Amino acid sequence: MSKKSLVLLVVTAMTLGLALTVSISFAELDKGPAEITLNVDGKKPAVFPHAAHQEKLGDCGTCHHYVDEAGVRNPCDDGTPQEYFAKCDSCHNADFANEKLRTWKDIGHGLCKDCHTKMKDKGAPTKCNDCHVKAE
Repeated sequence: MSKKSLVLLVVTAMTLGLALTVSISFAELDKGPAEITLNVDGKKPAVFPHAAHQEKLGDCGTCHHYVDEAGVRNPCDDGTPQEYFAKCDSCHNADFANEKLRTWKDIGHGLCKDCHTKMKDKGAPTKCNDCHVKAE
């Protein structure tokens, strides 16, 4: 292999490596906000550390899902493109069959509190003021 071919091979490999690193970095950037403040009926809002949950759970499908054409609930991280997902409140609204999952407050007090209760031995907060932080 000539010196010229070797240099070209190294430059090509470095360029491809850089392109792969950049594309992975951009893919990881689009994971939503690091923190979300959920306003619950004008009462004390809940502060949701989204990034911390992503680090601990690692699986977006634990919370985020969609219903396919057959009516089957699927995790959002099953490889299906996001354009197939409806907004949460297209199902989670006043007409939703499960009364405990109709509003953000219902979901938070159902799904989130249930998970936190199960994970309290691992440090998950379980008191109201842990999520509904007093304003300073």
